[in-house]
Amino acid sequence: MNLKNITYIVAAAFLLPVLGCKKELTTKPTTSVAESLIYDSADNIETVLNGTWSYMQDSFFTYSNPGYTTILRTSDAMGNDVAVITNKYGYRDAYEFTLANNQTRLGAIWTILYKVINNCNNIIAKIDASSGTDAKKAQIKGQALALRANSYLNLVTYYQFNYQVNPQAKVVPIYTEPTTPLTKGNPKSTVEAVYQLILADLTQAEKLLPAYSRPATTKYKINIDVVHGLLARTYLNMGKWDLAASNALEAKKKYSYMSADDYATGFNDLKNSEWIWGHGQRPDQSNASYTFNFLDVSSPSSYYYSFMADPNFKNLFDTKDIRSKLFLWDGLPSREGYLRYQKFKFREDQTGDIVMMRSAEMTLIAAEGYARNSDLTNAVALLNELRGARQAELYTLGTSSKDDVIAAILIERRKELWGEGFALSDILRTQSAVQRLPALGADGQPLKVTIIKPDGTSKIVTAKQHTSLKFPDGTAFIPNSSYYLFGLPQTELNNNKNINN
Repeated sequence: MNLKNITYIVAAAFLLPVLGCKKELTTKPTTSVAESLIYDSADNIETVLNGTWSYMQDSFFTYSNPGYTTILRTSDAMGNDVAVITNKYGYRDAYEFTLANNQTRLGAIWTILYKVINNCNNIIAKIDASSGTDAKKAQIKGQALALRANSYLNLVTYYQFNYQVNPQAKVVPIYTEPTTPLTKGNPKSTVEAVYQLILADLTQAEKLLPAYSRPATTKYKINIDVVHGLLARTYLNMGKWDLAASNALEAKKKYSYMSADDYATGFNDLKNSEWIWGHGQRPDQSNASYTFNFLDVSSPSSYYYSFMADPNFKNLFDTKDIRSKLFLWDGLPSREGYLRYQKFKFREDQTGDIVMMRSAEMTLIAAEGYARNSDLTNAVALLNELRGARQAELYTLGTSSKDDVIAAILIERRKELWGEGFALSDILRTQSAVQRLPALGADGQPLKVTIIKPDGTSKIVTAKQHTSLKFPDGTAFIPNSSYYLFGLPQTELNNNKNINN
């Protein structure tokens, strides 16, 4: 995955422009080689695919926009349970729902997703005619189809309201063929059309990848389990509950839950038994690790440590739950009273692998699918399977209603997937309002907590909590607000005259 070592192969692929960003992408470097040579063999095309993945994860736009994790952190910051320290660098705009003012972030997200799409379009269009074994070509084509589907799934998730609101709403342009600087921009397609493409890509990938087996150290490579996981996410968004559940169960089969000890090691190692999909990092290839500077609130080397937990989030956990042990009231100078949730930690070499998909997520998708289909027994069994692995109190079905069980599963998603990029997508998917409330003590006054200072003495302070409790216009959080949607970057609006046709 060393991008420096594959520049000669992928240069031309990376030059194929993202519509709306032509000025930035049309300068050809002296290392470019003929396109016919780049795509003449399956081995070369696989290098293009690896380079596309590396570009997606490791391209810096600014320090607060480190590749694909920009999308994940933006989603986290716009949700319920991350209380962003707003005087620290990065993500204040997302947290305060003023994302439309940050053209750099809007441009970074759009460019990453459409550049990946265009590279995948080239691979899909040219792999069949290349030299190589049928098995290798099937693997590469399946992986490119799934990666393209993942990009479109992000676009349809964040740029329009959920499929179940209005499948005919316009969302983003679709491109399935390679583009050139002369290609005219496409108008927005409907939400339904984008989902049809996602399902077509993933269904084809599902047929191409069953025989592919990846080494355990290369979980960035898409295999059949990742495809099933992406299908599960897609069907969950669409409200196809039975298909969401069945694909989630397929995806998680080979990935056992991590131990209690592993849960406390920092969510930084793709060798973790739960991880289905992830991006590895090492000291000489560590751009994506920069996201840990926001998530890691306990390592002295973390620059920003700005993704603190809302005190109300802590109340969702029972004391037996291994996850509850990750909370700590900060006692450091200038940080007194912030609530650390010490889930993410840099490794000693200042790197951290990026988690993209885990079996725990798949368990919760399957549980929700069963619950929404009124199979409460199986839903609770899956919920308790995960709760048991976390040593938490088990859920008792008893006389619980369908809505009660669904609510419990959605809370479990918040508890289990905190900081992994699902906060805003779940709010949009469930047509919910952001929930940010003041943290109050039993007396109804701002919560007081005891901290331990560096010298070992204790001190009672007021807990730091959410500072953004309403939309920028002063109105209350509501479901299906346009404040939740990502905006199109101005470059796209300027360069694609067909965008709103």
